[in-house]
Amino acid sequence: MTSRTSSVSRNTNETRIQVELSLDGSGNGTFNTGVPFFEHMLDQVARHGMLDLNVVCKGDTHIDDHHSVEDIGIVIGQAFAKALGDKSGINRYGHAYVPLDEALSRAVIDFSGRPGLHFDCNFNRDKVGHFDVELCYEFFHGFVNHAGATLHLDNIKGHNEHHKIETLFKAFGRAIRMAVAVDSKLEGKPASTKGVL
Repeated sequence: MTSRTSSVSRNTNETRIQVELSLDGSGNGTFNTGVPFFEHMLDQVARHGMLDLNVVCKGDTHIDDHHSVEDIGIVIGQAFAKALGDKSGINRYGHAYVPLDEALSRAVIDFSGRPGLHFDCNFNRDKVGHFDVELCYEFFHGFVNHAGATLHLDNIKGHNEHHKIETLFKAFGRAIRMAVAVDSKLEGKPASTKGVL
Protein backbone atom coordinates (compact mmCIF):
# COMPACT_ATOMS: atom_id res chain seq x y z
CA MET A 1 0.00 0.00 0.00
CA THR A 2 1.34 3.42 -0.91
CA SER A 3 2.01 5.92 1.86
CA ARG A 4 -1.16 7.75 2.79
CA THR A 5 0.40 10.96 4.01
CA SER A 6 0.09 14.63 3.20
CA SER A 7 1.49 18.01 4.07
CA VAL A 8 -0.57 21.14 3.46
CA SER A 9 0.15 24.83 4.06
CA ARG A 10 -2.33 27.68 3.89
CA ASN A 11 -1.48 31.32 4.48
CA THR A 12 -3.95 34.19 4.67
CA ASN A 13 -3.99 37.63 6.27
CA GLU A 14 -5.61 36.00 9.31
CA THR A 15 -3.79 32.67 9.72
CA ARG A 16 -0.66 30.81 8.69
CA ILE A 17 -1.20 27.07 8.99
CA GLN A 18 0.89 23.94 8.39
CA VAL A 19 -0.64 20.45 8.73
CA GLU A 20 1.11 17.10 8.39
CA LEU A 21 -1.03 13.97 8.35
CA SER A 22 -0.51 10.22 8.20
CA LEU A 23 -3.67 8.12 7.95
CA ASP A 24 -1.74 5.02 9.00
CA GLY A 25 -0.20 6.43 12.11
CA SER A 26 -0.09 5.42 15.75
CA GLY A 27 -2.18 8.18 17.34
CA ASN A 28 0.54 10.75 17.82
CA GLY A 29 0.02 14.45 17.45
CA THR A 30 1.68 17.78 18.08
CA PHE A 31 -0.35 20.96 18.21
CA ASN A 32 0.69 24.59 18.41
CA THR A 33 -2.36 26.73 17.68
CA GLY A 34 -2.66 29.27 20.47
CA VAL A 35 -6.03 27.71 21.45
CA PRO A 36 -5.29 25.23 24.28
CA PHE A 37 -8.72 23.60 24.68
CA PHE A 38 -8.93 23.09 20.91
CA GLU A 39 -5.48 21.46 20.95
CA HIS A 40 -6.81 19.03 23.57
CA MET A 41 -9.68 18.17 21.18
CA LEU A 42 -7.36 17.71 18.18
CA ASP A 43 -5.29 15.35 20.32
CA GLN A 44 -8.43 13.27 20.86
CA VAL A 45 -8.95 13.03 17.10
CA ALA A 46 -5.37 11.86 16.54
CA ARG A 47 -5.39 9.32 19.38
CA HIS A 48 -8.79 7.82 18.66
CA GLY A 49 -8.37 8.00 14.89
CA MET A 50 -4.92 6.38 15.09
CA LEU A 51 -3.65 9.25 12.95
CA ASP A 52 -0.34 11.03 13.13
CA LEU A 53 -1.36 14.68 13.02
CA ASN A 54 0.82 17.75 13.43
CA VAL A 55 -0.74 21.20 13.35
CA VAL A 56 0.97 24.59 13.61
CA CYS A 57 -1.12 27.75 13.37
CA LYS A 58 -0.10 31.36 13.79
CA GLY A 59 -3.40 33.20 13.87
CA ASP A 60 -4.95 36.47 14.97
CA THR A 61 -6.03 35.08 18.33
CA HIS A 62 -5.54 38.56 19.84
CA ILE A 63 -8.80 39.35 18.02
CA ASP A 64 -10.65 36.04 18.37
CA ASP A 65 -10.07 32.29 18.05
CA HIS A 66 -12.61 31.98 15.24
CA HIS A 67 -10.24 32.35 12.28
CA SER A 68 -7.71 29.89 13.69
CA VAL A 69 -10.22 27.16 14.53
CA GLU A 70 -12.17 27.44 11.28
CA ASP A 71 -9.06 27.62 9.11
CA ILE A 72 -7.47 24.63 10.86
CA GLY A 73 -10.62 22.70 9.95
CA ILE A 74 -10.16 23.75 6.34
CA VAL A 75 -6.51 22.71 6.20
CA ILE A 76 -7.04 19.38 7.98
CA GLY A 77 -9.83 18.71 5.48
CA GLN A 78 -7.45 19.48 2.61
CA ALA A 79 -4.86 17.18 4.15
CA PHE A 80 -7.38 14.32 4.30
CA ALA A 81 -8.43 14.86 0.70
CA LYS A 82 -4.79 14.78 -0.40
CA ALA A 83 -3.85 11.73 1.69
CA LEU A 84 -6.92 9.75 0.56
CA GLY A 85 -6.30 10.40 -3.14
CA ASP A 86 -8.95 8.60 -5.20
CA LYS A 87 -10.14 6.76 -2.03
CA SER A 88 -9.77 3.38 -3.70
CA GLY A 89 -10.15 0.49 -1.27
CA ILE A 90 -11.25 2.44 1.79
CA ASN A 91 -14.34 1.51 3.79
CA ARG A 92 -15.67 5.00 3.01
CA TYR A 93 -18.18 4.92 5.87
CA GLY A 94 -17.42 5.11 9.57
CA HIS A 95 -19.42 5.52 12.75
CA ALA A 96 -18.87 5.61 16.49
CA TYR A 97 -20.65 6.19 19.78
CA VAL A 98 -18.47 7.58 22.57
CA PRO A 99 -19.42 8.17 26.21
CA LEU A 100 -17.64 10.28 28.79
CA ASP A 101 -19.31 10.05 32.17
CA GLU A 102 -22.82 11.51 31.67
CA ALA A 103 -22.20 12.61 28.07
CA LEU A 104 -22.76 10.50 24.96
CA SER A 105 -22.20 11.48 21.33
CA ARG A 106 -22.40 9.83 17.93
CA ALA A 107 -20.45 10.49 14.73
CA VAL A 108 -21.22 9.07 11.29
CA ILE A 109 -19.00 9.97 8.32
CA ASP A 110 -19.01 9.24 4.61
CA PHE A 111 -16.04 10.23 2.44
CA SER A 112 -18.46 10.55 -0.45
CA GLY A 113 -17.00 13.59 -2.18
CA ARG A 114 -20.19 15.47 -1.23
CA PRO A 115 -19.61 17.96 1.60
CA GLY A 116 -22.27 18.20 4.27
CA LEU A 117 -22.38 18.80 8.01
CA HIS A 118 -25.39 17.85 10.12
CA PHE A 119 -24.57 19.05 13.64
CA ASP A 120 -26.98 18.52 16.51
CA CYS A 121 -25.53 19.66 19.82
CA ASN A 122 -27.22 22.09 22.14
CA PHE A 123 -24.79 23.88 24.41
CA ASN A 124 -25.92 25.29 27.74
CA ARG A 125 -23.17 27.86 28.06
CA ASP A 126 -21.07 29.89 25.67
CA LYS A 127 -17.57 28.91 26.75
CA VAL A 128 -15.41 26.14 28.14
CA GLY A 129 -12.66 28.11 29.81
CA HIS A 130 -11.75 30.68 27.15
CA PHE A 131 -12.98 28.53 24.24
CA ASP A 132 -16.17 29.58 22.44
CA VAL A 133 -18.24 26.41 22.09
CA GLU A 134 -19.80 27.65 18.83
CA LEU A 135 -16.39 27.18 17.21
CA CYS A 136 -16.90 23.40 17.28
CA TYR A 137 -19.36 23.80 14.43
CA GLU A 138 -16.97 26.06 12.52
CA PHE A 139 -14.15 23.51 12.74
CA PHE A 140 -16.26 20.62 11.48
CA HIS A 141 -17.85 22.78 8.77
CA GLY A 142 -14.42 23.75 7.46
CA PHE A 143 -13.34 20.11 7.56
CA VAL A 144 -16.24 18.62 5.59
CA ASN A 145 -16.12 21.29 2.91
CA HIS A 146 -12.50 20.56 2.10
CA ALA A 147 -12.31 16.83 2.86
CA GLY A 148 -15.36 16.20 0.67
CA ALA A 149 -17.19 14.34 3.43
CA THR A 150 -20.69 14.08 4.79
CA LEU A 151 -20.62 14.18 8.59
CA HIS A 152 -23.42 13.69 11.11
CA LEU A 153 -22.52 14.69 14.68
CA ASP A 154 -25.06 14.31 17.46
CA ASN A 155 -24.69 14.89 21.17
CA ILE A 156 -27.27 12.48 22.53
CA LYS A 157 -27.02 13.39 26.21
CA GLY A 158 -24.90 15.28 28.68
CA HIS A 159 -24.81 18.44 30.78
CA ASN A 160 -21.08 19.18 31.15
CA GLU A 161 -19.97 21.15 28.08
CA HIS A 162 -16.39 19.88 28.23
CA HIS A 163 -17.61 16.29 28.29
CA LYS A 164 -20.09 16.87 25.45
CA ILE A 165 -17.49 18.45 23.18
CA GLU A 166 -14.88 15.84 24.01
CA THR A 167 -17.26 13.01 23.11
CA LEU A 168 -17.96 14.70 19.76
CA PHE A 169 -14.25 14.90 18.90
CA LYS A 170 -13.49 11.38 20.13
CA ALA A 171 -16.41 9.93 18.15
CA PHE A 172 -15.25 11.89 15.10
CA GLY A 173 -11.78 10.36 15.41
CA ARG A 174 -13.15 6.84 15.86
CA ALA A 175 -15.49 7.22 12.87
CA ILE A 176 -12.61 8.45 10.71
CA ARG A 177 -10.50 5.48 11.77
CA MET A 178 -13.17 3.10 10.49
CA ALA A 179 -13.88 5.05 7.29
CA VAL A 180 -10.29 5.39 6.07
CA ALA A 181 -9.36 1.77 6.85
CA VAL A 182 -8.54 -0.30 3.77
CA ASP A 183 -10.84 -3.23 2.97
CA SER A 184 -8.98 -5.91 1.00
CA LYS A 185 -12.28 -7.20 -0.39
CA LEU A 186 -12.66 -3.99 -2.38
CA GLU A 187 -9.52 -4.96 -4.33
CA GLY A 188 -8.43 -1.35 -4.62
CA LYS A 189 -11.74 -0.14 -6.06
CA PRO A 190 -13.86 2.71 -4.71
CA ALA A 191 -16.77 1.67 -2.49
CA SER A 192 -19.32 3.12 -4.90
CA THR A 193 -21.52 1.83 -7.72
CA LYS A 194 -20.44 4.94 -9.65
CA GLY A 195 -16.88 3.64 -9.74
CA VAL A 196 -15.52 6.91 -8.31
CA LEU A 197 -15.77 8.86 -5.07
